[in-house]
Amino acid sequence: MKKFFALLFLLIGFLSFFIFVRADEIEDIGKAISSLKNDLQNKEVNYQTLNTKLTNIKNRIGNLETEIEKKEIEVKKGEEALSYQKNLLNERARSYYKNINKNSTLFLSAIVADDLSASLRKIFYQKSIVDEDKRTIIKIVMYVKNLEDIKKQLEIEKSGLAKLKIEVDSQSKIIAKEIDQTKSKIAELTAKQQSILASRSGSFTASIGDSESADDINASIKGFRESAPSGSFAVFSFGGYTHRKGMSQYGARGRAQSGQDYKAILKAYYGKEPVSKDTGGEIKVSGIGSINFEEKYLYGIAEMPSTWHSEALKAQAIAARSYAYRYKIDDKEICTNEACQVYSQSKADNPPQEWKDAVNNTRGQILEDVVAYYASTHGSFTTTMGWDTTDGSGGSNFIDKSYEKAGGSPWVYKAWYTEKYSINSDKCGRSNPWLNGEEMADIVNATLILSKGSGEELERVTPISSCWGGNPYSMEELRNVASKYGGISSANSVSVSQGNGSTNQVVINGVTLSGVDFKKAFNLRAPGRLSIPQSGFAFFNIENK
Repeated sequence: MKKFFALLFLLIGFLSFFIFVRADEIEDIGKAISSLKNDLQNKEVNYQTLNTKLTNIKNRIGNLETEIEKKEIEVKKGEEALSYQKNLLNERARSYYKNINKNSTLFLSAIVADDLSASLRKIFYQKSIVDEDKRTIIKIVMYVKNLEDIKKQLEIEKSGLAKLKIEVDSQSKIIAKEIDQTKSKIAELTAKQQSILASRSGSFTASIGDSESADDINASIKGFRESAPSGSFAVFSFGGYTHRKGMSQYGARGRAQSGQDYKAILKAYYGKEPVSKDTGGEIKVSGIGSINFEEKYLYGIAEMPSTWHSEALKAQAIAARSYAYRYKIDDKEICTNEACQVYSQSKADNPPQEWKDAVNNTRGQILEDVVAYYASTHGSFTTTMGWDTTDGSGGSNFIDKSYEKAGGSPWVYKAWYTEKYSINSDKCGRSNPWLNGEEMADIVNATLILSKGSGEELERVTPISSCWGGNPYSMEELRNVASKYGGISSANSVSVSQGNGSTNQVVINGVTLSGVDFKKAFNLRAPGRLSIPQSGFAFFNIENK
């Protein structure tokens, strides 16, 4: 019996069995958490990005937790089967001990036996029983050994997982707090600041009207390059006062001039061609009453110059008809300004022949199942079609490929410094939108304070201009506040990173700012009436001479 147990322990001692361990996954998650903690120390940290990383870590921990739960179930099943395995081990051990001793006796008997052949058969038969017992014993020992190893490893994994969950919970609270503080910074903006942002945004959408927009030379890139002093900066918006939905009117003109008919133009901007409907009858018009839909209301739409290409006029007629048709069939009153679409009673009474032809030649044609939005200029990119360029792509030369540039839009790339989109509106004493190095540095410092500061630090970030009033920081005061956030005293270099219809990043004198943060600070702090008149997006460039 002693020999048997010695053999059994020998088998256990030499047994080697591979167990799949997720220690590598636990280690990787630990490294991810460490990386997250390091990122939190970064001055330029984006907490929303870190929150996304944290969510990914939580998902990995959840997957690991599921695997451990599966292992626990398997271990439980293994333990339930263990009592049977132990009984089988005892039976096989007794059989092995009895038969291995019997083999020795049989071997001695075979030497003196008369029938050697029969004795040898008995010996080999007995040996097969012994071998089978040995194999069964080894399998059971391996089963027990494997189960014990899995249980030990399971405890290690559970312990490691528990530590990870505690650490992730801690980091989650830190990031959540920072995100809440960031949100509160936005809420901390005063009513005056909110008013300034609202007045400088492009929430008001402008269309062309009955005449083309005047080109302000000082707001153009040509005027900047020819007339601005050396060292000047100017912020040029890609489109302004636009929602970037549906048709660009200048883009439609450019497409028409390049040979596209009205159906191709509408297909490009709305993704579909017009269908025929019965559009007879009347429509309710604010301040006027019910008037004939086709031969009065549409004749009076003052949204595109009648001198433009006939195919562009047809596209405009169908877009205007489609937009108003919803009001007609719902028996609702439509307004007469840019909040809906511009209607002119005098034009309706005496419509230009070109516009009248465009309405008559497309009578009854509407775009179905779309709200036919349109605006003067989208800045070469729309939310519905993407790039409005000759090859449908962006790149560093997208303005050169823009249908809006081909259509002659003065808004496709413009620096804004007037109160409204009209060239004749108030300019708050400035004759151009150019900024010197100190003024651009001031915008950088304002961006840093708005993105990193809090409380009272934010309140006085308003324009230094008589037309805004209040108690704004002087440039020196703002610079002093921004110094702890990496502020600068003067700007002399700039680079801008553009994405898919958006400005991702601005780097000025080595200070990196997000496009959204810069736009917000520019609209809060820029002198005079300077603005980036876009609502809901930031798509601009900064020129440096």
